[in-house]
Amino acid sequence: MPRRRLSTAGGKGQGRVVPGFRLSLGITLFYAAIIICLPLATLILVGARLGPADYWAVVSSPRALASYRVTLGAAALATMFNTVYGFALAWVLVRYEFPGRRVLDAIVDLPFALPTAVAGVALTAIFAKNGWFGEPLGALGIKVAYTPIGIALAMAFTSLPFIVRTLQPVMEELDGEIEEAARTLGAGTVTIFFRVVLPILVPALLAGVSLAFARCLGEFGAVIFIAGNQPYSTEITALLAFIRIEEYDYPAAAAIATVMLGTAFVLLVVTNAVQALARRHELAP
Repeated sequence: MPRRRLSTAGGKGQGRVVPGFRLSLGITLFYAAIIICLPLATLILVGARLGPADYWAVVSSPRALASYRVTLGAAALATMFNTVYGFALAWVLVRYEFPGRRVLDAIVDLPFALPTAVAGVALTAIFAKNGWFGEPLGALGIKVAYTPIGIALAMAFTSLPFIVRTLQPVMEELDGEIEEAARTLGAGTVTIFFRVVLPILVPALLAGVSLAFARCLGEFGAVIFIAGNQPYSTEITALLAFIRIEEYDYPAAAAIATVMLGTAFVLLVVTNAVQALARRHELAP
C-alpha cells in the first residue's frame, strides 16, 4: 500500500501534516470571529455612539479616573507579588521533591476551578475584622477587607496560576548540563541563576506577568465582595461599567470598558515585542 507523503512546507503536489487544513482553519476562524471578534466589535460600536466629546467626558470623569487608579494600582501590586511568589512556587514545584508536592501542584489550579464570587466571599470572611486573619492583622493596625489591599489580594488569588503555569514547562525543559558547565567554569550559585538560568526564563516570565496583569484588570467577582465598592476609594473600573449597565447607560459602560480593553491590548502587544527581542538576543551569536 503506497504511503502518503507528508510535508510541513505545504508546497504544490505535497501532502499536509494536518488533514483538512483549509476546513480546520475555516472553522477556527469562524468560531474566533463569533466568540472573540464579534463581542469586541459590538463593544467598540456601542461605545462609538457617544461621539468623541461625550466619549471623552465619560472616560475622563473624576469617578472614572479614580476607578482607573484603584484598578491599575491594585493590579500592579498583585502582579508584583505574584511575580516573586509565582516564580518561587514554580521553581519549588519543578526542582524539588517533597511530601504533598502533587497536592500543592493541584492547589495552584484552584482559582481556575473555583467561581470567583465564591473566592471573594471566602477572602472577605477570612480578612474581615472578626476573621481568622483579619482579627490579628487588625490588632496590628492593618485593615485588609474593604481597602485597596483587599482588592490586590483578590486579584493576586485569581491571577497566580497564569505565572506558575507559564513558567513550569520552561523550567522543566531547562538543560541541567548548562548549569553544570557554568559551575565547572567557576560560577557560583547566584551567578548561575542570574546569568544563565534567569535569561532563559525571562520570555516565559514576561508572558505570565502580562497575562496575570490583564487578568487582574478584568477581575470582577472576587473583588466586589472584598472591595467595599466606595466611589473614589475602592471602586474598580469593572464595577463602574456594571453600574452604568444597571442604569441602562450602555454606551457609557462600553466606553469605560474600551479603556481597560485598550490598556490590556497595549500591554500584550508590548510584552510580545519585548519577548521577541529577548528571543533574538538569546539566539544571537
